[in-house]
Amino acid sequence: MLTLGIHPGYHDASACLFDGYRLVAAVSRERLTRSKGDGRGDVPQDCVDEVLAIAGASRGDIGMIASTRSALRQSCFTHFRGRRAVEGRIREMIGREKLRFMALEMARAHTLDPHAIIDHERFLEIYGFKAGTPLHFANHHLSHALPTLFYTDWDDALLYTADGGGDNVQYSMRGFRDGKLDTLFGDDQEMLADNRIDSLGMMYGFCTQALGWKMNRHEGKLTGLAALGEPSALQAMSDHFMVTETGEILSDFATYSAMKTLVMELAQTHSREDMAASVQALLEQTILRSVERMLQRTGARRLGLSGGVFANVRLNRLLAEQTSVEEVFVFPAMADDGLCVGACLDALQNRDGMETWLGERHRLDNVYLGRDHTDRIDAVLAGGHGIEREDGDPVAATIARITNGQAGAIYSQRMEFGPRALGARTILGSPADHRINDELNERLERSEFMPFAPVISEERASDVFEVSDLNTYASRFMTITCAVRPEWRDRIPAVVHVDGTARPQIIRRADNPLYHDILTAFERETGLPVLINTSFNVHEEPIVDTPEQCLRALTDHRIDFVVTDQAVYSPTTR
Repeated sequence: MLTLGIHPGYHDASACLFDGYRLVAAVSRERLTRSKGDGRGDVPQDCVDEVLAIAGASRGDIGMIASTRSALRQSCFTHFRGRRAVEGRIREMIGREKLRFMALEMARAHTLDPHAIIDHERFLEIYGFKAGTPLHFANHHLSHALPTLFYTDWDDALLYTADGGGDNVQYSMRGFRDGKLDTLFGDDQEMLADNRIDSLGMMYGFCTQALGWKMNRHEGKLTGLAALGEPSALQAMSDHFMVTETGEILSDFATYSAMKTLVMELAQTHSREDMAASVQALLEQTILRSVERMLQRTGARRLGLSGGVFANVRLNRLLAEQTSVEEVFVFPAMADDGLCVGACLDALQNRDGMETWLGERHRLDNVYLGRDHTDRIDAVLAGGHGIEREDGDPVAATIARITNGQAGAIYSQRMEFGPRALGARTILGSPADHRINDELNERLERSEFMPFAPVISEERASDVFEVSDLNTYASRFMTITCAVRPEWRDRIPAVVHVDGTARPQIIRRADNPLYHDILTAFERETGLPVLINTSFNVHEEPIVDTPEQCLRALTDHRIDFVVTDQAVYSPTTR
């Protein structure tokens, strides 16, 4: 049976499709609209159409729909009746219908049952689904948490989520043991409580704004910048936060405006580097203290992390290495675009029971879940004006270019799901010269403080990086940093940060043969088992999806060449 998952968020909207318990397709709306972090509220119909097309299915084939409690059209809610209902109908007819956030409407109605305020059949009618299709609405933080358990084989775990906020909650902590999942904090009861002003995700976002960047988009810049500063504002920030004996995070801010005001004032008297170092230290120290106390409460030996806060790869490393856990896993789509997956998993568990659900668990091989354009890419590139095709072995041709100082993109497999380029839409280059960072950043119109990430084969990973059973699974999806072994730091400077760390991707040949073969051929040629992996996109644009977008990047000279499974393509003139 097909289960459709949707997240109609105000940012990072997405959809996915399960066939039974197998995730067959997933896409973020930004990849389709080309607008970073696109949400714009309401059910992302374009994402729904995309995942169904990937699976060769139609809306009539959907057996169950699972959604987060996000923005829906006003006419979906049963309590907007009378004059409001007429007004809503008029707005719908002229294409300006108001949106309402379900979690807020549930809180206003003082109900924990989403079906008490939703007109089920009206929802199906509005969004074009088959009458009678079962409809499930999932808790925001539970939707973050469940993939971190489902895509493991653990028999115990602490599942910890943190973000800017969702369903009136900023954190959740759940313990898993003996086949049972217990909520320690962050269940639906919190949704009806008074709003707590305690989000470290919001604090980090306000710092991002204070330094001149955009919240929910540029927080990664602070993560890289933090290594260049001193935490001179840490005390002024940490005075407002505390961790209880039971592991909950609290603050004394009365409003988020007060939190923002503090950050803006501090930014006037501290450098960008020191502000970044300060908020990074606040995040690390507070979350670490909370996780340690939650681990004590649960006795868990494994740690599952999700939510936008855990896009912070430095934090993830700290939690892995400074706690007693044996393994850490961060769901690859850790931000809100991954909520559609968690909503489906919650619906399946609700339908089938925990025992059956647990029996279907498995580790992720990859997240190549977008549309497969490999049947079109070569024809599109070959038909581009001023583009030259080089036949023969594409691996050998790629190595010749990379060793000659060029940077090119690989276009193979289905598009990745989540924020990381993982070898399907990746720019490759040699890590031997740090100057390539500045050259590529200029061509891609980026201003980054982090070095590019490295990719390395599973066979060679522990020789170059400090990886082990603790962090290897997370490193397959580039969700954690680790130390680079000292003897390698000067040999691969383009992928080593100033603190001696890197954010590696560990690749297996079975998941992406072309990617792996280029990597191993580069090592044979140079003795270096590492290549640069940076996302195939221009600054402020989402990662490339279609062949046409790939061609544009090539003709705009953002890259020197593109390699596909069939050939290498490059501009005839430079």
